[in-house]
Amino acid sequence: MIAPLALLPELTWRRFGATTVDWETGLIIAAAALYLWGAWRVGRRTPGDRWHGLRTLAFFGGLVVSWVSVGSFIGVYGTVLFYDHMVQHLMLIMVAAGLFAMGAPVELLERATSGSFHDVVARGLGSKVAEVVGHPLTGFLLYAVLIPLSHLTSFYNLTLENGAIESVEHLAFIVVGYLFWRPVVAIEPTRHRLSPAVRLLYLAGAVPVDSFIGLALISASHELFPAYTQMHRTWGPSLLTDLHLGGAIMWVGGDSLMLLAMIPVVLQWIHVEEAKAIEVDRLLDEDRFADRRGQVQI
Repeated sequence: MIAPLALLPELTWRRFGATTVDWETGLIIAAAALYLWGAWRVGRRTPGDRWHGLRTLAFFGGLVVSWVSVGSFIGVYGTVLFYDHMVQHLMLIMVAAGLFAMGAPVELLERATSGSFHDVVARGLGSKVAEVVGHPLTGFLLYAVLIPLSHLTSFYNLTLENGAIESVEHLAFIVVGYLFWRPVVAIEPTRHRLSPAVRLLYLAGAVPVDSFIGLALISASHELFPAYTQMHRTWGPSLLTDLHLGGAIMWVGGDSLMLLAMIPVVLQWIHVEEAKAIEVDRLLDEDRFADRRGQVQI
């Protein structure tokens, strides 16, 4: 049983083994079971086209990262230390959500279902609502709204005072993060597939969001969230230092993860351009060969 927030002992290396179990842990376990069931169903229905093991590995990697962020000491101290919460935030929306996107859960749902339920799923995925929700611009805008909303407004203070709202925030990080990363990893079928060049611009456009929030927090001259003041924490960094540390983590950590995600996109872009160049050379060679044949015949 975790102690009340104000009574939590100082976070030292001895507390790194602290854990907490709540409905979020149950949700993670349920997601693991459903995903495995779906992968089994796909293998049973189409033995010649089984579900890719790397996708399963990516999805379970997302589940592990999610549990570490909410169930380990990071989750325990996430509402006591702002910098700890920022680490939790980056793990959920930048790492776990990206791994979930690589796990292609929506495609798995469509392939694993059958009968009338499959018809419902297919109609839902083919609807205008699904098209709008799955559009890259939707994921980008939701990301650009969620980050400042959850860190520069009174909403964040509500998450400190109400555990249910905090859990909703965690779920929002996962869902919005999945929608944001889905067009970047480009695994699931979509009507709006982005070229590598556009995906690179997509990621570059998101960098200023994290930078702005991080710099705003670092520039703060007083504690922004009254709930931290009311906790009367007597250990660890001061409230203002804690706030500035969180801002630095958002700025440096968020931008670093975004830039890291650009590397495979750049490599894919180079590969695509090289393939185009090879194809152009092949066509030119064919034209030159055809011209030579024409000259010989004349």
